[in-house]
Amino acid sequence: MSDFEEGLVEEIESFDSIDDVVTDLTSEMDFAVAAWHEDGRWTLGTLPDPYDIAQIITRLKSQQTNGGSIALISIDEEFFILIRVLGSHISLFLSDATAALDYPVAEELMEIADLPIPEDDEEPGPVGHLEILADLGMNGMEISALCDDEELFPDEQLEAIAARLGFGDQFSELLDL
Repeated sequence: MSDFEEGLVEEIESFDSIDDVVTDLTSEMDFAVAAWHEDGRWTLGTLPDPYDIAQIITRLKSQQTNGGSIALISIDEEFFILIRVLGSHISLFLSDATAALDYPVAEELMEIADLPIPEDDEEPGPVGHLEILADLGMNGMEISALCDDEELFPDEQLEAIAARLGFGDQFSELLDL
């Protein structure tokens, strides 16, 4: 085998190991779902990388409808993220601000939303646009109550949000919950 071919094989193997690392970083419980309302019904689809906030926003922008589009994101059974794109307006919500101390995706969301990163000794709590879904029938008080419920995991909290907005069955079916 020539030096060129050996180098090519080594390069391909290094790409394979990078793919393994990316797969290892994404837990089986991590997911991102896009939802948009059009012609009186909800349409849902999975998004490929729950850790890529910029890509998720770009995909939501491509699904523009009168009601905009929403991303429901669950990370590591620890917290959830809501992103809503309505026209040129982007709303962001994080169920636990202290997640930004341990998770780069939460830190990125805080930076995009221009929110301060919490201190180590701060109490967990929601941050961002609490009324993100108010015009769809779920006010900030309801979202806050879900965030405060320590018995629920993020996927269950998002399932409750989906049910409240009218696409709970589709959400559960899509994710096999």
